Order: sequence, then C-alpha cells, then structure tokens
Amino acid sequence: MAHVPISSDQSLQDAQHDAQVVSEHLPPGYSAEFDGAPGTSVRASSSSPDPTDQEIGESSLKLQGGDMHRDLFKTAARAKMHKRAATFHHPQDITGETGPDGLTVSDQLAPGGFRRAFIQQKQQRDIWAARVPVTRNFVEFLELYGSFAGEDLADSDDEAILSEEEGEEEEQPSETRPLLGRRRISRAPRSATASTKQTFFTLLKAFIGTGIMFLPKAFNNGGILFSSLTMLVVSTVTMLAFHLLLACKTKYGGGYGEIGLAIAGKFMRGLILFSITMSQLGFVCAGMVFVAENMTSFLKAVLHGDSPLSPASLILLQLVLLIPLAFIRNIAKLGPVALLADACILLGVTYIYYYDFAHLASNGIHESVVLFNPAKYTLTIGAAIFTFEGIGLILPIQSSMTKPERFEWLLGVVMFLITVLFTAVGALCYATFGENTEIEIINNYPQDSKFVNAVQFLYSLAVLVGTPVQLFPAIRIIEGKIFGSHSGKKSTRTKWIKNAFRTVIVLVCGAFAIVGASNLDRFVALIGSVACVPLVYIYPAFLHYKGVAETWKAKAGDIIFMVVGVVAMLYTTVITVINSFMS
Repeated sequence: MAHVPISSDQSLQDAQHDAQVVSEHLPPGYSAEFDGAPGTSVRASSSSPDPTDQEIGESSLKLQGGDMHRDLFKTAARAKMHKRAATFHHPQDITGETGPDGLTVSDQLAPGGFRRAFIQQKQQRDIWAARVPVTRNFVEFLELYGSFAGEDLADSDDEAILSEEEGEEEEQPSETRPLLGRRRISRAPRSATASTKQTFFTLLKAFIGTGIMFLPKAFNNGGILFSSLTMLVVSTVTMLAFHLLLACKTKYGGGYGEIGLAIAGKFMRGLILFSITMSQLGFVCAGMVFVAENMTSFLKAVLHGDSPLSPASLILLQLVLLIPLAFIRNIAKLGPVALLADACILLGVTYIYYYDFAHLASNGIHESVVLFNPAKYTLTIGAAIFTFEGIGLILPIQSSMTKPERFEWLLGVVMFLITVLFTAVGALCYATFGENTEIEIINNYPQDSKFVNAVQFLYSLAVLVGTPVQLFPAIRIIEGKIFGSHSGKKSTRTKWIKNAFRTVIVLVCGAFAIVGASNLDRFVALIGSVACVPLVYIYPAFLHYKGVAETWKAKAGDIIFMVVGVVAMLYTTVITVINSFMS
C-alpha cells in the first residue's frame, strides 16, 4: 500500500480535533498552569484573534493524581489556541503576564532578584475566589455570603496584606518593605465572570432553602385559595422591590448598605444592616426550633414511644455544635456540610412530590380543605414573605454577571419558577392532609417507613448544618460595628474576645428559640413580618424615592409602596403577636 503524504495543515487540524475531544472530558476550572494563573501552559501568540480565550482556573496539579494526567491538560490547552501559535512553546514569565514588569532569568540571578520577583508576583496575583465564575461549585456560592447584600463581610482575621501606611495611595512596593504587613479590611473586587446560565442556577439556590418546608402549614392557616393568591401577590411585589433596588444600584453602585449611605446617609446604612442582622438571626432561631421539633418526632417514631428529650433539650444540644462552628472565620470551610444540606433538602422535596401525587390520585383532596381561613390568615402572609426573602444575595449575584443587563429578566424567570414550586408544595401537602397538616410536614408521612425516618433525620441535619451559614453575615456585621478593624490574627486576646462574643450571640439565639419552640409557624410568620418586610418592601421604595425617582408618577408609586409595606408590617405583626402569644 502506497504511503500517502499528509500535509502539515491536516496534521495540525487532527491535533486540534484530538485536543478538543480531550478538553470536553476534563473537569472545568483547571488548567496546565502551576499556580492557577491566567492563560494556558502553551501561550497563544499576540496574533491570537480572541484574547479573551485565555482561561482562568486552578492548577491541575491540585487534583488527585495531578502529575499523572497533567499531559492531558497540556493537550487540552491547545484546543483554544491560534493555529500558528500551537506549533510553538513559549516559556512562561514568572508573573504569569508578559510586559515590562516581567523579570528575565538574568534579572532573577542578580542580587535581590528572587525577592524582587516575589514582590511583583504577590502584587499582581488576584484573589482566586474573585476571578472564577460564580457557582462553578458550591463553595464558590458560599463565598457570596462574604459580600452579603453587597457588603464586604470578610473577617478581619483573614485579610489581604496592607502596606505600612493606611490610606496612602497604592504604589510599587520598595525592596526594603517587609514582606508581611498589616491587614486590609477589604478583599479584592469580584470579577464579573458569571454567564447567564451560571447566574440562573445561582439565583435558584439563593431562593430555595429550608423555608419551603414551612409552606404546607402556612396553607393550612390561610386556606388553599387565599394562600395561593398570597404567594402570587408576594412574589410579584417582591420582584417589583428587587427592580427598585437594582435601579438604585445602577445609579449609585455598591452594596445595599452603601446605596443607603449614598442616598440617605449613615443612619440609613445602619438601619439596613440592622434589618439584615435581625432577619439572619431570625432565620437561625427558626432553624433551631425546626430541628428540635423534627428530631422530637423522629425519636418518637424510632423509639415507638415518647421522646426522651424535650424540644428545649434538643435546642441546648444544638448549641454545643453551633458554638464551635460560629468560631469559623472563613465561610468557605462550611462548603462540605452545606452541600450535604442541599442534598438533603432535594431529597425531602422529591419525596413530598412523589407521595402527594400518589395519595391525591388514589384518595382525592382531603375533606377538611377550605378556600379561606379567617382565623389565621395573617400567618400565611408572614410565612410567604419569609420564604421569598432572598434580597441579601441579589446584588452580589448581579455584580458577578458578565452581562448584567440580562439580570432583571433572568430574575423574573427565576421568580416565576420558584413561585410555581413553592405554591405547588404548599397546595399539594395541604390538599393531601387538610387540617391535619403539621408544622414539620415530614411528620405527616408514614412514620413506620424507614425511608421517611431517614428523610426526617437528614432534613433535620440539613437545617442544622445550614445554620452557621445563616449566622455568618449577622456575626460579621455586629463585629464590624463593635471591633472595627481590630484583628485576632496577631492578638490572641482579641481573637478570644471575638469568640466569646460569638458564643453570646449563639446563646441568645438559643434562648429565643426555646421561647418560640411551641409556636414554630407563628415564630416564622413573626420573623417575616418584623425583619423581612422592611428589608424587602420598605427600604428599596424609600431609596428609589429619594435617589432615583424623578417623575411624579414614580414618586407616587414609591410612596404607595412604602405605605402599604408599613401597614402590612404593623398589621400582620400585631395580629400574629395577639393570636399567638397573648391568647
């Protein structure tokens, strides 16, 4: 058989095709770089038609067996290179960037060259978490809580290095400057690298949490028709409030508190941060009560008798676990347990849908289902507001998009989907169990089923391990006001004073949880009315009125929005307190 010569172009095309196939089977977010610097191990020439093709990611050496499969990442790096550039190998410069600041080998061999290279590399290296796409993994999503509501909540014990003189303009560091300096209160800004698809799933995760499990009892309190309409109205009004806040951000930039500071001064910023703190602490208290009540039912089912531990005792046991977790300074360390919480929530919701559909198909709607319950309908309103509260992550998610102009319509799509999901869960459970619907909805399912018992336990575990994540923003806001920039990194005394303060916060939450342990649905409604209404429905309208609205129609709409929000907050709060704790 005659040998057929193959052109160099054909060989190059085959190599590019093979590289493309390899790249499709490798985990995303890793490159052939040694330190995760931008670019690929084989650099494209300056003639590359698309300079944005350079990927950003961690070194593949950080994966298990990194040395063994490193050649695969080098091969995949050629898939996005210019055809001509793929035939060359260019050595890397030490900073990961080509430019006048790069040091040659001879420069590094000169006296002080290694130190000079280190200083330049340290100055030019960005924080990894600020450059990667949002929600490529769950730990990155948790990092959003470090800028909760757009506020920089990074702990002062884990900050970037600052030069000796605070407040001076940044300049090229001298070679006599110490390598280790004092610490900075702010992190590097997060780059806008999230695609529309990534943002869609991030928004879903921001809204879907443990609050979905309180909805069946809320439907029982309000009636199936009234509760469904309430969910629709609350969703629509919440979306409008998000629109007002995003309009303020477009004009003034920054986080929620920074917008309040720019429009209405320090008092408004403090009020916003106070409401954020109260809402997060309320979520923590509700989570503790939910776990205690659910575990009481679990122990009854497993032991076939009374639970040996009361709800108050179970709350105290939770404090033993939560206090050490509150000492964690870096929220990314909570990633594994929070990922477990999400898996448990998904498992619980899936089983609820499966059982409810099967039961309704065979037995129909429960005879006690009513359209409207005039005695407890205010509890439904508070619970609905509690469920839709996700304003704390709206601003950082929007800031992370590469195309932020698409965010608002994407948010509308997500709000529509979660409204359907939430309403379906509440309506299906209430239609299945009627007036027998319990606060811990899992308790309505067959208690002699081992699978139900497992779901009951895992869901309690999910809420428990998610509690430190809810607690983190509140702790950081309060510590920022009390301790300022004082760090415990170098002072053991300061560190343990902060730890003692965090212990007190957790104990206070535990005390409130014990008080509200017998009225979980009322407790949730009260949190929604007192803490979430101002944050979601009053403040955005006020900020829009003072800082953005120009026409009389816009100002009138903001005033109506504020008045309705204040009236709803006062009315639902008073009625809930009277019916729940004073009757």
